[in-house]
Amino acid sequence: MQLLRLRAAWDGHEVTYLTVSEDYRSDLVAAERGRLSVVVDATEWQRLLLVKLGLQVAWVVARTRPHVVITTGAAPGLMAVLAGRLVGARTMWIDSIANVDELSKSGRLAGRLTSRCLTQWPDLVGDGAEYGGSVL
Repeated sequence: MQLLRLRAAWDGHEVTYLTVSEDYRSDLVAAERGRLSVVVDATEWQRLLLVKLGLQVAWVVARTRPHVVITTGAAPGLMAVLAGRLVGARTMWIDSIANVDELSKSGRLAGRLTSRCLTQWPDLVGDGAEYGGSVL
């Protein structure tokens, strides 16, 4: 939902959203913007699902050839960042506003992998992340 709050920033651009929930399709249809690709959800403890997730994300990225990948986090977002870098896309990670005490584990990794890594809490600047304000 945080990423959808930013969608006005890419008005006029071709957009593909990648999510683990089919439920977001109605939000995109209501806004009449963007395509939606749904992939499996996986955690670091679900190794086989992570492989499946990585392949699904890589397929979407290879098919769409994005110039920019923007994500608000978790394993699918990290996979999208990695796949995006492979096709030469600029990448941005916006760590979830729910991470109040520390950057997420994926956010700490993203700080080293992305073109730009943002936290929504000024106290969490570091590990490659900078404060960029809040999405809410």
